[in-house]
Amino acid sequence: MPRPTATQLAYGSATVFFSTLAMLLLSQTQTGIGVAVIAIAGLGLGLLVAMTAPMPGVSRVVRRHVVRAKSSAAPAPLRPVPAPSDRMPRARLTEPAAVEARVGEHSH
Repeated sequence: MPRPTATQLAYGSATVFFSTLAMLLLSQTQTGIGVAVIAIAGLGLGLLVAMTAPMPGVSRVVRRHVVRAKSSAAPAPLRPVPAPSDRMPRARLTEPAAVEARVGEHSH
């Protein structure tokens, strides 16, 4: 897993602080359980924002273009399959003596 950048840490921290503050002010909760639930929700939201913040490096447009270029590349050419007449000479198939000589053989 790559290390988070300074930008991701800043976005995540700001999100935790401001979202927790906003939820506490809007809910006007005074119980410890309510404050704990809001704090956990703020941490989760901050983690989500930090993980979805853009990473430095190659932009999404360039990545998308590279992936499309790889998938649209022409497939490797297929080797021609020899015709049945190329695999076994016709003379071996039609000679009755050759066929009768091979009848008793085992196939491996």
